[in-house]
Amino acid sequence: MGKNPILYDKARKIELLAPAGTPEKLEIAVHYGADAVYLAGKDFSLRNLSGNFSHEEMLAARRFTRDCGVRMYVTVNIYSRNHEADAITGYLDFLKTVEPDAIIVAEPAIFTQARRQTPDIPVHISTQANTTNTGTARFWRDLGASRVNAARELSLEEIREIVQDSGIDVEAFVHGAMCMAVSGRCLMSGFMAGRESNRGLCCQPCRFHYTVMEETRPGQYFPIAQDQRGAYIFNSRDLCMIEHLPAMIDAGIASLKIEGRMKSIHYLAGVVKVYREAIDCWYNDPDHYQFQPRWLTELSAISHRGYCTGFYFSDAAQTAANSENLIVPGHRFVAKVLQDADAAGGVRVGVKNKIHAGETVDVLSPGVSTRPDRIIKITDETGLSQTLAQPGTTVTLYLETPPKCLDLIRMPTDALKPKDSAS
Repeated sequence: MGKNPILYDKARKIELLAPAGTPEKLEIAVHYGADAVYLAGKDFSLRNLSGNFSHEEMLAARRFTRDCGVRMYVTVNIYSRNHEADAITGYLDFLKTVEPDAIIVAEPAIFTQARRQTPDIPVHISTQANTTNTGTARFWRDLGASRVNAARELSLEEIREIVQDSGIDVEAFVHGAMCMAVSGRCLMSGFMAGRESNRGLCCQPCRFHYTVMEETRPGQYFPIAQDQRGAYIFNSRDLCMIEHLPAMIDAGIASLKIEGRMKSIHYLAGVVKVYREAIDCWYNDPDHYQFQPRWLTELSAISHRGYCTGFYFSDAAQTAANSENLIVPGHRFVAKVLQDADAAGGVRVGVKNKIHAGETVDVLSPGVSTRPDRIIKITDETGLSQTLAQPGTTVTLYLETPPKCLDLIRMPTDALKPKDSAS
């Protein structure tokens, strides 16, 4: 079979699909340019620890995404057990009232239920289903699925073949954390902490450090590699395909998926913003498109574990473990703008990290380059000036150029550290 003339039409703009772990993250994803978002209810999702949406919040999310012209996909991608069948039936009945643009599933039982109970809602096949070949993609197509997520283990050429010969939309990851297990189906968390990864409770043991203890020498721990903290033998680097967007578009991929429902709004804003700009640049003038180094600079300002291209180019060096547990903390996220500037130029912000009057900051806004600015003044809720603002407070900031509602304010940080919880 040759190229599918509809699915392979590059005139149909590739979708930028962003994670929305909470209502706040949904708002940020849309503000910074996502075409579509994926989110979940409180149950039956592979990210049950990300906050997620109550029934009321999901209904509100559906109204919000419709108003913004953004597609909304709901994940129901756990591997279910018999005792959950009735609850899943009830949940699918609820989703019928929500009317999302698609339901994301991983296994045949929920897929069959969804097709029977919600026949008017498209079904997408999750990465957990491990679609690695054209035959499997056709299998899901023939059962009524409208999209498959390509297994992370595939090369870009293998994905191109599936796109051209399967007759179904193909979605692929473009950025975010990678899992050391096949398509994320890991058992380590279940064995080590009683938290099953395939049911949304992963504690990320692949990020732990490990040592060796010899049986006759209890209490004596030997590093597997020379590192004072231990050995990170399962730890993967983060995927980053910003330099290879033309190749992904040329492969006919329908949707570029960003990983990270449990990541911060700083991560989400920065990543969505960069990929939005790059995608738009390509479609505005594909013949003269050029990668902009500032895009990678922007992505490097977000906390990450060293970037790689994963399996896309069949380069073993790109899938080597992050054995030194390198974490680049990125810039320090200090405030979220809560409303547009008042008549005096002040903006109300929610403070995430301590900030001082007079400090130089960066302002992250959608559609424009990140710009430097300076905090001229800070006032409290009564209008009194203060020299600093503490995390968890709401204050008014006066900058040289007032930012807009939902813009983020951050500060560069020079020191590498194990983890920056606010970044």
